[in-house]
Amino acid sequence: MTVGRITTLLLVLVMLLAFAACKQTEEEPALPHAETTVQSISKHGNIVLEIPPLDLFALGFEYGDTVEVTIGDASVEMPVGSDFSDVDTGKMVCRVKYDPQNEAENSVTLAIMMGDLATTLGIAAKETIETDPGFVWNYAVSAPVAVSITLKEKGGYYDEYMLRQLVRSNERAEYPELTDEEFANFRMIAATGVAAGVLYRSSSPVNPELNRNVIADAALERAGIRTVINLADSEQVMRAYEGYAERAYAKCDVVCLDLPVDFMSDAFRSGLADGLRFLASHEGPYLIHCTEGKDRAGFVSALLECLMGASNDEVIADYMITYYNYYGVKPGTEQYDTVVRASIRQMLCAAFGIENLENADLSACAKNYLKSIGLSDDTVSEIIGKLSAGPAD
Repeated sequence: MTVGRITTLLLVLVMLLAFAACKQTEEEPALPHAETTVQSISKHGNIVLEIPPLDLFALGFEYGDTVEVTIGDASVEMPVGSDFSDVDTGKMVCRVKYDPQNEAENSVTLAIMMGDLATTLGIAAKETIETDPGFVWNYAVSAPVAVSITLKEKGGYYDEYMLRQLVRSNERAEYPELTDEEFANFRMIAATGVAAGVLYRSSSPVNPELNRNVIADAALERAGIRTVINLADSEQVMRAYEGYAERAYAKCDVVCLDLPVDFMSDAFRSGLADGLRFLASHEGPYLIHCTEGKDRAGFVSALLECLMGASNDEVIADYMITYYNYYGVKPGTEQYDTVVRASIRQMLCAAFGIENLENADLSACAKNYLKSIGLSDDTVSEIIGKLSAGPAD
């Protein structure tokens, strides 16, 4: 082979390699990437970003993607979701809320499901103050706090995300198959060890946000509720709800706990201890509620069911009634199993410090938990006595 032919072949090879490199570059564009800053931090430690949702979408991000977020000195991985509940308890999410009908509420927020991300990442520390809104965040890093979001895996969380797209309406007419009490997520807790007619759970009978409060209040009156554990509100907020003074609710003995959604936090644990001491010192029937009667009320109800001797299946079945009442999720479906795994099982295992519920002595676990949050043996015994004996005459 002549030198000329060799030179020609080398030139062709170089051109082919160059063409292949160009083609690969065209087929593998740069990963979606966003640069923004922290706009604010919410009451529960969620970090709201400056970038609008549509701008994030325009860069190529989609629901179900996994992303790497760098903020301050921390770099963490999380999925992109449309709601906080798109991840399991204790997991991080880049929640992109977009509703063209309510643009004022749209935002991109970094959060931990039932947790406090700002504190977890060391971005800021919350300080309680006397003036509205009752708290202030003191930044531990220089403001404005820079945030970068880079695609980790396109669709890396898509299947899990799709399982979690549960839709709830606040219109009574859209639940023709439910009774009024079911629509309000109001029910008596019927579980082993709990006397009939002594313990109830519900969505809020005072907060009108879900359009269920009036129905829940009527159910409360029919059940003869005497004592209420309000997990969601401060007393000031509770009394400010429209029509509060005229409700049957206002005639009950109520303790307002204003608990955070992070059930593992010291604030939740100490507040719950106060609420259960209140239960022990008052007469039933008792009502436990938060806003939806789903997360905080779901955990506390499950805790008391465990204490009283309910089985793993009983606890899960009662918890999941809420998901049927709100979302139509039925046993035997993939969504049902996902919700169980992502919520009640994980919450109780974390609280009790166990690997699974199936083989655990749930009553002993609940007693140990109650002692760990500060309840005395006498108070625990008083609670058991009140819930097993039924409502006082």
